[in-house]
Amino acid sequence: MNIVKRFRQNNTNDPHLLGRGDIKKLLFQYSLPAIMGMVITSLYHIVDSIFIGHGIGALAISGLAVTFPIMNIMAAFSTLIGIGGATLTSIRLGEKDEQGAQSILGHVAILNTVNAAVLGGVTYIFLDPILRLFGASDILLPYARDFMSVYLLGTPVIFVFIGLNNIMRVTGYPKKAMMSSFITVIVNIILAPIFIFALQWGMKGTAFATVLSQVVGLVWVLAHFSDGKSFIRFGKGFHRLSTKTTMAMLAIGLSPFLINLSSSLVVSVINIDLMRYGAEMAVGAYGIINRVVFLFVMIVIGLTMGMQPIVGYNFGARKLDRAFRALKYTIAGGVAVTTFGFLLSELFPGYIVRMFTTNQELIDISVRGLRIIMAMFPLAGAQIVISNFFQSVGKAKISIFLSLTRQLIFLLPFLLILPHHFGLDGVFGSLPAADAVAFTVTIFTLIYQLRKIEKDFGVSLLKPKVRT
Repeated sequence: MNIVKRFRQNNTNDPHLLGRGDIKKLLFQYSLPAIMGMVITSLYHIVDSIFIGHGIGALAISGLAVTFPIMNIMAAFSTLIGIGGATLTSIRLGEKDEQGAQSILGHVAILNTVNAAVLGGVTYIFLDPILRLFGASDILLPYARDFMSVYLLGTPVIFVFIGLNNIMRVTGYPKKAMMSSFITVIVNIILAPIFIFALQWGMKGTAFATVLSQVVGLVWVLAHFSDGKSFIRFGKGFHRLSTKTTMAMLAIGLSPFLINLSSSLVVSVINIDLMRYGAEMAVGAYGIINRVVFLFVMIVIGLTMGMQPIVGYNFGARKLDRAFRALKYTIAGGVAVTTFGFLLSELFPGYIVRMFTTNQELIDISVRGLRIIMAMFPLAGAQIVISNFFQSVGKAKISIFLSLTRQLIFLLPFLLILPHHFGLDGVFGSLPAADAVAFTVTIFTLIYQLRKIEKDFGVSLLKPKVRT
């Protein structure tokens, strides 16, 4: 029996509804579970930092902040395979190539395992020099080392779980993918206080809780893809790799890969500047601010994750008007989220920061930094969505360009110039300055590319339709 017919007889999660269902309802259906998953994950990071701040100390927050660049590098290599595989799966489904979509599953599992083992092993061997390279002082090094020495051992599990969960989401199971994240977060939140407060394992306890929760999530995801009722599942010969498929995944995944890689470089430069102009407490303040910003950014990314299968499927099916409508709705949602984050951070920064620490010096620096960094945050929502739109339709080069405009092309020069004149405020102020310029470039790029699509395909996307 044809795989699509058998799937429809046994499941209501038909991915081909992406080509004919109501766009708003589809975006809600696919985004809500992703957003909830992202919120749950973000809240875990926030709660984890709260446990660290109150259970280990203010310097431990700074030590954790030093590890952010390394974890961004890990995330870069994970998304290179995971997001590339998920996007290519959506496009294959839109082209009615179910076998091609299923073959991607094995590629994601195997490539992420090898990827994580090599990267994690090399980082573990040279951990101390790498931490110092990213700004760890003698005071912060023990905290950062304790956390990363355990976290790195779990990278194969983390990589494979994230990659397969992305495939689950785009193949008709967004709610189940949300549950994957929910399960890992609940396990983590249960284990972290036990390891930190009861067993007094410090930063290693935090890392153990993270890795063990990912193990539980991986078991859940593997069970899904081993089930014969799943639309996409592990089949005979799943371990065989295709060079063509691998290169297509890497090409699409290159955009989020470079985003995370450049983010790692930028965060390391920020940490070095923070140490120069504000010492360890300034690094800790950025660690707190990063958690707050991360929450709202992840909500927007949840929206784009819901947009991705809709846009990818309809672009693959040449239903360009549907793809463009999904983009418009997602931009509106993304801007609303970042605007809400801006208002909270500007009006109630003290309440937010005091959740993480009682250290008054750290509170003062964090409040001022939060207000400065969030100054142009409403613009970031549109920039994130538009960049992910081009990734979703397979235009990797454009997505990479838009991602790098903020992370490298604009932000790094600001980081080199503004702190020299404004000190610590200049470090914080570099981020909103880059947001404003990157937003402008992104809007002009979108308009240009949409006009090009209109010309190539003979459609009208930018001009409003006249009702008769």
